Amino acid sequence: MTKVNREIVVSEALDLLDEVGLDTVSTRRLAKRLGVEQPSLYWYFRTKKDLLAAMAEAAMAPHAAAPLPAPDDDWRDWFLDNTRSFRRTLLMRRDGARLHAGSTPAGDLDRIRHKMDFLIASGVPERDAQMAMLAAGRFTVGSVLEEQADTDSDPPADMPVIDHESAFEAGLTLIVDGLMHGAAMPADKASRQAFGNCPR
Repeated sequence: MTKVNREIVVSEALDLLDEVGLDTVSTRRLAKRLGVEQPSLYWYFRTKKDLLAAMAEAAMAPHAAAPLPAPDDDWRDWFLDNTRSFRRTLLMRRDGARLHAGSTPAGDLDRIRHKMDFLIASGVPERDAQMAMLAAGRFTVGSVLEEQADTDSDPPADMPVIDHESAFEAGLTLIVDGLMHGAAMPADKASRQAFGNCPR
């Protein structure tokens, strides 16, 4: 019988995810894999939702370990590298984007604040920095969702093959270009434009 603790449960759950996919991960399968009775897993996670949240946080470990921006870094280069790191990490796990979507991994808040402070100190308006981080995150998750779904079935013969990495890079460039435009715009003009675009 495997000696079990919380970290082992999460590690084995992620390995199970890679083998069978998110839809087939269950506490019954996980307990069998660990050689324990299913109810014993509730000692570590009260619900499957709690387990999935812990799996999502653990799956993000490579991105969470990436260096934080330094004051003299170029914010454009950092923003690109940070978003690419997020994509690479999502792709490390089968159904990684689905696992991550909607989760709020604990322990990220200090890193997020550091990144936001860096962008603002680099001259990016606070609201633009917030929206850019949100847009880049959602764009990346959506891109990886499509990419990972694409591996599950063969496209029709007349369907053009999508180069997912090129498509991702093109979209990421558009986000950064838009952010550069906002950073270069005087604050009062940016504010007027934002309000002007709001629905009445």
